[in-house]
Amino acid sequence: MLLALDAWLSSLIPDRGIVYWLFLANYLLALGFVVSEIVHSRTSQGSIAWILSLLTLPFPMTFFYAVFGLKLFDDYAALQTHSGRVLRKVRAAKTKILDQPSSEEWPVLVNVSQIPFLKGNDVELLIDGEATFDSIFAGISRAQESLLVQFYIIHDDELGRELATRLIERANAGVKIYLLYDDVGCFWLPRAYKNRLRDAGIRMHGFNHRHRILRFLGPTRIQYRNHRKIVVADGKEAWIGGLNVGDEYMGRSKKFGPWRDTHVRIKGPAVLAADLSFREDWQWATGEELKGLPASTEVAGEQSVLIMPTGPADKLESCAIAFDDVIGQSKERLWIVSPYFVPDTSMETALYAAALRGVDVRILIPEKPDHLIVWLASIAHAFGMVEHGINIYRYPGGFLHEKVILVDDRIAGVGTVNFDNRSFRINFEITLWFTHERMVKDVEKMLRKDFAAARKVDLEKRGARGSVLMRFASNAARLLSPIL
Repeated sequence: MLLALDAWLSSLIPDRGIVYWLFLANYLLALGFVVSEIVHSRTSQGSIAWILSLLTLPFPMTFFYAVFGLKLFDDYAALQTHSGRVLRKVRAAKTKILDQPSSEEWPVLVNVSQIPFLKGNDVELLIDGEATFDSIFAGISRAQESLLVQFYIIHDDELGRELATRLIERANAGVKIYLLYDDVGCFWLPRAYKNRLRDAGIRMHGFNHRHRILRFLGPTRIQYRNHRKIVVADGKEAWIGGLNVGDEYMGRSKKFGPWRDTHVRIKGPAVLAADLSFREDWQWATGEELKGLPASTEVAGEQSVLIMPTGPADKLESCAIAFDDVIGQSKERLWIVSPYFVPDTSMETALYAAALRGVDVRILIPEKPDHLIVWLASIAHAFGMVEHGINIYRYPGGFLHEKVILVDDRIAGVGTVNFDNRSFRINFEITLWFTHERMVKDVEKMLRKDFAAARKVDLEKRGARGSVLMRFASNAARLLSPIL
């Protein structure tokens, strides 16, 4: 291979000296990336794979590492340090919106979030697309001063154009609007769509757009995606959950049919944390610090909420640590819903331990795929769980996309986190945690309906695992779990 590469370079560059210098530069770059991987490594499996590849095949692995492997988020971590997260706990205590009992019961979540549970919120569980976007669009229409809008995916379809029209109407009314999107999730979003919003005075930016090392037709660090979905209106109301902006999320897709998803509307002091998450992302993406926007601590209800942003810039694998802690505290019930169920060894261990404690462990995954390889890996993991006494259900009524966890009668989580390595360690995510009895009961009621509509996997039924080819494909896909 090296001889072929040498011949190819020689045909392009007749001067052999330049060719040798290019080889040397590439080897030095590969060694530099090896050092970087060793210094910044979090998991040995992935790092060993990168290191061996870079040492044995410096070309083309240096290019692939630059695109997929670089973890240059030191400036984002510094941004978090200076963004005021630490002071929020002090301010919450002074304004008497700190929920001390919940914060003491779940210290890991508080330390991961760097923001405590905040009480005084009005919370509404939004089930599926119609309820979610009716609520979001109504909130957009109410905005008088500012709108912070962030989605992983925005499509130029009926729903996407309705969002654009509503934002433009508010912009024309003098509302300051900031729209942040992920470069990968919105790769196919037409330039005309973006220009229409920008021409109306809306500030619109891609999350990785400013950080273009070796950018070729898209972001280099395409592994590290911003998967958050956040809307904040006037610093008083926020919407967070699993739904992106596209007709399929409204159940209009012929391929997927009905789309099962969950979002949450919050009004009250906890919105401060959603506001802070957006500001940090915006400053990372644009270099601009948002100042002068409203931020309210006005009490709107009685519920307690913790908003937990997580991502690859965190010093620890904070998302995985938080979920591992919550799962480890389950005593009676642990219900998990995820469209992509690809747990690593530590998460599998936590689930098995819960089952051995006698916890009612139930996991709900989709019946039909949207990403085939991830779905195949999910099937392999799911059947492995069934073999160890964990109840797996498959949702047949359209596509299941919600990300929800319920532990006993103590805590419920709704957000953007899938049960896979990408969400736990690679993506920028956000999760809402609820300890108030009302919200926990609402989540339980919702999940009971979801499980009732699902089909329980039974290995004793002939053909439950599918054909030999299906088993081979799913087990092969499982090997890719660390990067899915």
